[in-house]
Amino acid sequence: MTTSIRTQTRRDGNAVDSIPPLARLFPLGLQHVLAMYAGAVAVPLIVGGAFGFEGADLAYLISADLLIAGIATILQSVGFWRFGVRLPIMQGVTFAAVGPMIAIGQSYPITAVFGATIACGLFMILIAPFFSQLLRFFPPIVTGTVILIIGLSLMGVAAGWIVTGSEDGSGSGLSLAFAAGTLALIVIIERFAPRGLARVSVLLGLVIGTAVAAFVPGMADWSGVSDAAWFGVVTPFHFGLPTFEIVPILSMLIVGIVIMTETTGDMIAVGEIVDKPVTRRQLADGLRADGLGTMLGGIFNTFPYTAFAQNVGLVSLTGVRSRFVATAAGAILVILGLLPKVSALVEGVPRAVLGGAGIALFGMVAASGIRTLAKAKLDNRNVLTIALSVGIALLPTVSPNIYHQMPTWFQLIFDSGISAGAIAAILLNLLLGGSSRRYGKDPALPTYDGMRGPAAAALVHPDATGTGLIPVTVLGRDGAVLETVDADGQPIDAHVIVPDDEGK
Repeated sequence: MTTSIRTQTRRDGNAVDSIPPLARLFPLGLQHVLAMYAGAVAVPLIVGGAFGFEGADLAYLISADLLIAGIATILQSVGFWRFGVRLPIMQGVTFAAVGPMIAIGQSYPITAVFGATIACGLFMILIAPFFSQLLRFFPPIVTGTVILIIGLSLMGVAAGWIVTGSEDGSGSGLSLAFAAGTLALIVIIERFAPRGLARVSVLLGLVIGTAVAAFVPGMADWSGVSDAAWFGVVTPFHFGLPTFEIVPILSMLIVGIVIMTETTGDMIAVGEIVDKPVTRRQLADGLRADGLGTMLGGIFNTFPYTAFAQNVGLVSLTGVRSRFVATAAGAILVILGLLPKVSALVEGVPRAVLGGAGIALFGMVAASGIRTLAKAKLDNRNVLTIALSVGIALLPTVSPNIYHQMPTWFQLIFDSGISAGAIAAILLNLLLGGSSRRYGKDPALPTYDGMRGPAAAALVHPDATGTGLIPVTVLGRDGAVLETVDADGQPIDAHVIVPDDEGK
């Protein structure tokens, strides 16, 4: 048992830690950038517009956003010291902060937003070790539900891209045609193209769809390319020194908790997809990187950062597990942040084309959640946990105004379907997962399904630090104790896992 698990882990680790050849690294990284670009620039456009920014100021917000997103992505994927989860994860400005930031702007100058963002980042760094202890509350029944919710919630983003795909507002049928055509191209490339091209099927679909759209009036708009500068410098405190006000800071601290909840789900999702379960230490390191990226955002006059869920689907769709693909994408984002003209060129990709690709990407996120749920025992209680969590998560998606009469703190949490669904899944699992004793599972686990999936391998093989759910003793065929360690490698009392008759 021990040998086979060790071999599997090393193979998966090499996949995550390997560096593809440059000829593949750049297009794979560019594919990630195109998948998240529209979402990345949407927040500065919305918030900047709410503050009355135009022209150069709005362009600066976008450039700063792309630059810090690239730095935060590199930090997350490469990692240094105790910062970075070291998985293929892309970072971008969170939509969860849009409402609070606009609300702050109604009573305070924008420097208060940046001050609150810096405070939020510091708060996230400080509580990351404590928040990571919540990993035990994310067994497969919870993680699968959260991943499914992420995919379903993001489908509204894809639909929004399709609806706004026509610049003249009269080509909804044309927009649907381009979205369907892009989606069909991705499927055809996946089915018939050589393996190397199939891995960049989304990129090829976007490029071909954009090329065709260039010949259709109103579908693509590159008018901003000629006006954009070739090189732009992003400087700290561009709009003035930050101001630190109590009310804005408290609002953003709540946003920070929401960000950490969403990021935890995304990191666990990526870990499941690449068969490298996220440990407590990795989760804490990833959350610290989120906090540092958010602090940098406040310093360079942009906004809070989180893991981008749409890129989780791309990892699953392409099967490319290397974290250095995300690093390459981060480098491309840094370049885009320093080259406004190139940013304007990428921004010209028609939204309808992005919408078609988004259906594939976000659908793969949801499918990954279903795959994770398949590892759980779907008894009546677990089915009810999934059903209620998905229902709660989709309420703000299908009816965006449903909570607008509720207090601000409530809206901050539940206006995000992802965070609302994650909280519901955790609480329902704790409430309904109490059947573990009757099923003979360890009472220390929060649910019947706690030991299933890749997390189980992380618990029992000697090469992994494990998720830290329970201490484990690994026995050899002769019954001898090989080791009894916790997640930090320290000797402890443990539950015993005995191999079967074949030693598997």
